[in-house]
Amino acid sequence: MKKTHLFVFGFLLLTVLAGAQTPASPKSTEAAKPATTLKEVMTLPMPGDEGANGASVAWHPVQKKYYAAIAGNVKFAMAVFDIKGKRLSSDTLKTGFDVRGLWYNPKKKNLQTNGYNDFGWGEYSLNSKGIPVFVKTIAEGMNQPAEQSVGAFNPVKNEIYFFNDEGNISVYNAADGIVKEDILLYLATLKEEADDFIDNLEILYDYNLSTVVYTGIKGAELGLLSSATGEIELYDISTGYMTRALALPDTAPLEDNLNFSYANGIYWLFDKKTRSWKGYK
Repeated sequence: MKKTHLFVFGFLLLTVLAGAQTPASPKSTEAAKPATTLKEVMTLPMPGDEGANGASVAWHPVQKKYYAAIAGNVKFAMAVFDIKGKRLSSDTLKTGFDVRGLWYNPKKKNLQTNGYNDFGWGEYSLNSKGIPVFVKTIAEGMNQPAEQSVGAFNPVKNEIYFFNDEGNISVYNAADGIVKEDILLYLATLKEEADDFIDNLEILYDYNLSTVVYTGIKGAELGLLSSATGEIELYDISTGYMTRALALPDTAPLEDNLNFSYANGIYWLFDKKTRSWKGYK
C-alpha cells in the first residue's frame, strides 16, 4: 500500500475513533447548570398541629405582611407574619377555606385563593390590623385542572396559572374563572436545545405536580420545582422554554405535591418536620 493511502486511512480511522469517544447528549448539561444557588433567608413557623401540607404563602404589599396557610381543611391554620417573619396572628386563626393557591389581587385590593377540587375561589376580608376575619366565595365550582391544583396569579394580565397533567400551564381568567388557553412548556429544555427536547410526559413526575409559581421576572415568569434535581426551573412565559435553574441547598425540603410557593421575591418550601415555611433567595 502506498504511503499516501496509509496516511488517508490512518486519518479516517482517528476521526471515527474520536467521534465514537464523544458522548452524544441531546441536552447540554453545561448550559442547564444553575447560575445561582439559593440560600435560606427566612422561616415562617406555623401554629397548631393539624394538617401535614403547606398550601401557599402570599405577600400583601400594602399591609407589608406575609400570609401563609395549611392545606386540607377549613379548620386548618392560617398565619400572618410581618416582613421579618414575626407572627402577628393568634394561634387559633383558621383558613375558613380549603386553601391551595393564595395571592394578593391589586385590583380588588384583597387576598384571594383557590381551593381544593370544586371548592371554588375565595376572597378574604381583613380587619384594621391586617388579620383575615371573613372569606367569601367569588367563583364556584372546579375552576382548575386538578383536585390539588395551586393557582398562581399574574396581576398584569389578571390571569391565574395552573400546572396541568400534560406538563403545560392552564390559563384562567381571574375575573370570571373561565379557562382561556394553555401555555405550552418544554420541560427542562433551553431554547437552543429546541430540536431535541424531552417529551413532557417522560419527565413529568420529576416535578412538583400541583404547583407553578408566577415570579413576574421578565423572561423567567413561571417557576416549577424539580423534586428530582432539587432545582427551581424558571420558564419564559412567551416561549415556554427554560431560561435558568436555581439550585436549592441539600437540606431544602422537597415534595412532589403542594408545599411550594413564591412571594415577595422569595421561594418558599414547607418543612413538614418543623412545620414551617422556609424561604430561599
